Amino acid sequence: MAEPVSRRVAIGMGAAAATLVATGRAAVAAPSGPVEPAVQASIAANRNKIRRTYGEQKTRAGGVWHSHIAMVNPAGVLEAVVEDDADHVTHGYSVQKLAVAVAVMDKIDRGELQLDQRLDLSADIILGGSGIYFLQTVWGDQVTVANFLTAMLLVSDNTAVRMCGRVVPALEINEILAAKGFTHTRVEPVANPNRFFLGVTTPRETHDLLWRLANKTLLSARSADFLLGILRWINGYHDGIRRNMSSTERSRIATKYGADFDDLGAARHEAGIMFDANGAPTLTYALFADSLGDLDNYGATHPAVQAHAVLGRVMFNAIAATTNRTAKARHAVDPFRPVNGG
Repeated sequence: MAEPVSRRVAIGMGAAAATLVATGRAAVAAPSGPVEPAVQASIAANRNKIRRTYGEQKTRAGGVWHSHIAMVNPAGVLEAVVEDDADHVTHGYSVQKLAVAVAVMDKIDRGELQLDQRLDLSADIILGGSGIYFLQTVWGDQVTVANFLTAMLLVSDNTAVRMCGRVVPALEINEILAAKGFTHTRVEPVANPNRFFLGVTTPRETHDLLWRLANKTLLSARSADFLLGILRWINGYHDGIRRNMSSTERSRIATKYGADFDDLGAARHEAGIMFDANGAPTLTYALFADSLGDLDNYGATHPAVQAHAVLGRVMFNAIAATTNRTAKARHAVDPFRPVNGG
């Protein structure tokens, strides 16, 4: 039997349609008044349940976990709930595509690139693994930057990573990330300056990226909304955190999954941010697990992915108790409601 080739190696061997915009909200509003003791007790109980569930699911799935979970407290301040080796430097695998997308959007914010700029999608740049472009079997398309960013974040397209490298080379990506204050989050350059391995990050830096993105302090509001709109879209990844949820609930979670394997075993990662019913960012999670078994199972039955699903339901239930802050007017039309049920 042929030896399997990891996704990281596949990307390094060589490095859609417009999305609806997420419901943009300011950071966390101050409470509208004193928090009732019963609400405080409920929030405390939910935080404890998240910690307990995390510990139980980590044990059940096995492997080595490095995680950070944070939730807004009754005072409207983000507070850590789980810090489990949160500064460990680890391969981000496809979660790292978040950082790549941020670098591309930063260049757009500076006016050096446009979302509608078109690049050719040639046969020699196509990668398999995850994504959609390799399924076409014939190529020659002219695709926009917006198109391949959507493909990279919504279906984790590996070819889209190479497309990003054509407009923002590896060294420039790392310079942008460093300028934004990230110490460890980097792509790994290769001989071709426009290609790269996806590189490393830490749970804490991934949390920071997500929180700043949702609060519009990492990129312009327009660029942040573009990325969050993709990450929150209901046709995205459902096997992990968002599995046991309705489409409406899923639309309140921006998430990115990553999976691969190395000499230590399988890795199954997921990171994202949950929004409360008023559209305010309320809970972040950055779950990185490696040294796992079941290397070739990239589906919902992988023990670590099952753990994500259980924890996702618990975390989402917990944020219901944090919506006592001053509400902002909601959009008259829900931007995540499918047209004609389609």
